[in-house]
Amino acid sequence: MYSILNGLRVVECASFIAAPSCALHLHQMGAQVIRIDPLGGGPDARRWPRGPDGNSLYWDGLNKGKQSVSINFSSPEGRELITQLVCAPGDGAGLFVTNFPANGFLSHERLAKQREDLITARVMGWADGSPAVDYTVNAAIGVPYMTGPTRPESDAGQAEPVNHVLPAWDLLTGAYAAFALLAAERHRQATGQGQEIRVPLSDVAIASLGHIGQIAEVLTQGDRPRMGNALFGAFGRDFVTADAQRLMVVAITSRQWAGLLEALGLLEAVGRIERARGVSFASDEGLRFEYRDVLTPLVEAAIGSRDAADLASAFDAHGVCWGHYRTLAEALTDEPRLVAQNPIFSPVVDAKGATYPTPGAAATLTKSTRSAPVRAPRQGEHTDQVLAEVLGLSSAQIGRLHDSHCVAGQTP
Repeated sequence: MYSILNGLRVVECASFIAAPSCALHLHQMGAQVIRIDPLGGGPDARRWPRGPDGNSLYWDGLNKGKQSVSINFSSPEGRELITQLVCAPGDGAGLFVTNFPANGFLSHERLAKQREDLITARVMGWADGSPAVDYTVNAAIGVPYMTGPTRPESDAGQAEPVNHVLPAWDLLTGAYAAFALLAAERHRQATGQGQEIRVPLSDVAIASLGHIGQIAEVLTQGDRPRMGNALFGAFGRDFVTADAQRLMVVAITSRQWAGLLEALGLLEAVGRIERARGVSFASDEGLRFEYRDVLTPLVEAAIGSRDAADLASAFDAHGVCWGHYRTLAEALTDEPRLVAQNPIFSPVVDAKGATYPTPGAAATLTKSTRSAPVRAPRQGEHTDQVLAEVLGLSSAQIGRLHDSHCVAGQTP
């Protein structure tokens, strides 16, 4: 966690990944984040994975360091209280992150009547307001039909789609929303003008494919076929060593390609292919992809004849780009660069008393001091504190809100 955004106050009414991760990124750079949840918790409060005590590790991971306020979303008094928190005064306040519907009681137009310079970052499914999540968006843009094992040309019919376990569009949308909110906040500093930022998962997903040339590709050449684990447009795929270890080997640059051939002793064999075909694999990575049917067996045999430890030494000595295939459990124990020796992680005791390595900001700011991440709150843990500090309510006023079941304190 850094202190660069100290002085900014973000109010979050959101669930699932994209919007909460937006606010998490802002917190990890120093912003105060007040998360408002309905009484009893939102729809993601108990989502898997869960810890041994039943707490949602998913929720804890996305809400580290935030302050938690529990309010009755269904009552008029509760909705008015939420409005007051979102629109509370202050130069660094008036920043709102949500994935609630654009036309509901948390609409920007309604809230901006209370604070004209309000900035709302609204994560959406589709731009027209239709619901969607990462997995339905991914299905809609065709990625699952590009993922999976290569199929023989003679195999009739369309292959079954292959979903992925990483919610890429959720994660990218959350990061993009944080960037867009800060851009809008900079604009507000210059002009005094607030605005709503709408960030649909569908727009982030299809724009991303456009940025990397895949829209132009399909319009000019048709849908990309499945490639299995082959790297599209260059040389790269998985190989099995003599001691049954699976490695991913990639050669995109000419230097990586040269290092791979030297490490495997294939300079002469590949040179013969180049002379016979009249090509130069060193100068064009695309040719390595086009001729993978003749290059892959050479690399496969060379790697299959040597143990992983021997190959690791040779690959590192020659600057080869490669990596082990591991389960996440293996990665946490076998690769100290990921967690054990990684300064973005610190041991944190969670609200249930369990201790595990917890990531802070993924970026390292070389001129700023990094502090350790803070555990996720228990829901409602900061209700009284926030109502007193942000809205200036007295203990008697807060007590009346509790008595009327408009707000709640910390859950057990």
